Amino acid sequence: MDQTQSSSKALTLARHVLRVEADAVAALADRLDGAFDEAVALILARRGRVIVSGIGKSGHIGRKIASTLASTGTPAYFVHPAEAIHGDLGMIQRDDALIALSNSGESAELLTIVPIIKRQGAKLIAMTGNAASSLAREADVHLDAGVTQEACPLNLAPTASTTAALALGDALAVALLDARGFSANDFARSHPGGTLGRRLLTHVRDVMRSGDDVPSVTPEASVAEAILEISRGGIGMTVVVSAERRVVGVFTDGDLRRAFAQDIDLRRARLADVMTPRPRTLAPDRLAVEAVEMMEHFKINQLPVVDDAGTLVGALNMHDLFQAKVI
Repeated sequence: MDQTQSSSKALTLARHVLRVEADAVAALADRLDGAFDEAVALILARRGRVIVSGIGKSGHIGRKIASTLASTGTPAYFVHPAEAIHGDLGMIQRDDALIALSNSGESAELLTIVPIIKRQGAKLIAMTGNAASSLAREADVHLDAGVTQEACPLNLAPTASTTAALALGDALAVALLDARGFSANDFARSHPGGTLGRRLLTHVRDVMRSGDDVPSVTPEASVAEAILEISRGGIGMTVVVSAERRVVGVFTDGDLRRAFAQDIDLRRARLADVMTPRPRTLAPDRLAVEAVEMMEHFKINQLPVVDDAGTLVGALNMHDLFQAKVI
């Protein structure tokens, strides 16, 4: 077969798959009804956890749904139905809710554990493609995830049906997230190793320089003394402080260039004559991402860190935030 023809056929088939799966999800949105509200209310009313179960491709989708629920404020885990009938049923308690996934609604492994689960008091949400199936009839709530066709040309391999079930699981997780008032900070606490976690959990005090690492001079210092302090500190500035260590200004590389441009006699000038007074500052308990936003907004590269009284407690520059992977 000609390679160009083969490529064209592959592209045509790929577009067909994507359109079939997109149509399946769109149809699912139009078909949602009060059963979805009932499922949300059932889960919110349970004091236990959500257990998700399914076998085959439905099991893979179930694992992802359980993971999404757990990371968005609804404690959840996946239990394989075949393992459940060999001891893992002990993981499911009376205050739990079970979400059972099966496109046919006739998975034998799931139907085996359903009576036991219901007998001990757990609630059942079935997610199937057949509202007349055994699993749907046994459920406290049935969520219709049916599709008119699979994207597979043979109409056999689970493709559109698994996409629809995954999307429905995401919709359930997001609805629960909203109902629980789950915030970005909550999300960061369950993802401390990710970029969002670093951005939302890192505070200025975690990345700032403190103690002797903070360059500082008094307003009476000479420009030469300030330059030496800038070099020692390595952050492109020195903070200018009063006798009580309150921040009254900063002196940066830019201030030095401006002083040269104004033809100021730098051998005689005191720092009070050439510093930037009343600089932008930040408190140590603010988020590091707020320091980034402030630097970008005011086009500055360094910030003194002060306590409630305006006393110098630290300093940081953009490089410190890069190193902490906040940016």
